[in-house]
Amino acid sequence: MDELKALREKIDQIDEQILKLLNERAKLAKKVGEVKKELGHEIHVPEREREILNRIIKLNKETYGENFPTEALLHIYREIISACLSLEKELKIAYLGPKATFTHQAALEYFGFSAHYIPVSTIGDVFKEVELGRADYGVVPVENTTEGVVNYTLDMFLESDLKIVGEIVIPIKLNLLSTASSIKNITTIYSHKHALAQCKEWISKNVPWASLVETESTAKACELVIEMERAGAIASEVAAYTYHLNILAENIQDNPNNYTRFLIIGKRSMKPTGKDKTSLIFAVKDEAGALYKALESFYSYNINLTKIVSRPSKKKLWDYVFFVDLEGHIEEERIKKALNLLQERCQMVKVLGSYPKALLQEG
Repeated sequence: MDELKALREKIDQIDEQILKLLNERAKLAKKVGEVKKELGHEIHVPEREREILNRIIKLNKETYGENFPTEALLHIYREIISACLSLEKELKIAYLGPKATFTHQAALEYFGFSAHYIPVSTIGDVFKEVELGRADYGVVPVENTTEGVVNYTLDMFLESDLKIVGEIVIPIKLNLLSTASSIKNITTIYSHKHALAQCKEWISKNVPWASLVETESTAKACELVIEMERAGAIASEVAAYTYHLNILAENIQDNPNNYTRFLIIGKRSMKPTGKDKTSLIFAVKDEAGALYKALESFYSYNINLTKIVSRPSKKKLWDYVFFVDLEGHIEEERIKKALNLLQERCQMVKVLGSYPKALLQEG
């Protein structure tokens, strides 16, 4: 008992030191904000945040052997950075709502709990909030490992001048939620069409009698189910707490490797961090071998394409544009040369942004 008491006292002392240092950090953050305002600099600098996080990850691994889990450390530092930034400026973040959607979860993980969140009804509204200056940044889904790309998000970039300034990838863990206490009582299941599709096999095996109803979001499904006795909603664990619903079954997605990638959109361009990705759109000329020539532009400069997706241009019949993700930053010389060559060979090239790769997904 004496040894346990001594260990607990040491932990209390360390907690006091942590608290003291957090307050010292907050004071410095305030001073940094004041200096930025005097110099006319941007208050929020995502590149600096990434520099801090990369340094902490490296230090934790090389100096302390990752005794403290890296993923947990990232969550802690995200909240520290978020709280300190709120002392300089309150960030306003628009996202595809309502609250407790996976987009909301992604926004919280990227910006922390100290930002001000604005839920909107459509992906188009997210773009509009940022374009009109009512939000500093927006968060939109772009692709899922099971269901593929979110076409509406890609289409918005055809018209919008907003930039991609970041990305985050989160695991999609789906649960069956209800006011009922047993799966046997469920006669109808509500959720977004993607969530229903991702749980198709589980539903067929465990609740084959239930009818399925599509909703605009997983959170909307929860809002409906609150008022029903024999209905279930497929949604996140966060949604269960938010809407005070029982979790009848956990992790019911058919594919355990189910992830969704979200894009952070804003008005400014990002500086290189050393671990970057560039997204762009191009349209090829109407001639034989046009796509081959376009893609050869990247091959010629040894540039790795991580994604290429085609979408109708909506300008004329059978006319397509191509969305590309590639490794590297637009300020790199080889990327510049490749894009200059691409510009010569295409009807249109539009760079959507160069931005840091998602943390823990950098490879």
